[in-house]
Amino acid sequence: MRRLGTVSRTAQNLLIVRCDGEEHPGIGAEAVDESLSTVGRVVDVFGPVSRPYVAVSPTGDVSAASVVGKRLYAR
Repeated sequence: MRRLGTVSRTAQNLLIVRCDGEEHPGIGAEAVDESLSTVGRVVDVFGPVSRPYVAVSPTGDVSAASVVGKRLYAR
């Protein structure tokens, strides 16, 4: 498990996560919170190479607005 980044905002029911560095998980990777609860799956990687953004599609029971500002991890 590695640190993915912090959820900066939501857009069209996707979580927009700012990665901490150049490395990012591949599309389809599972995103979890600090308690290892599944938040969603990575559906897109975009932005600058030095510090990209990742779009995460939340699972059905996760409210997108409730995780803004929280740190996510890739599993």
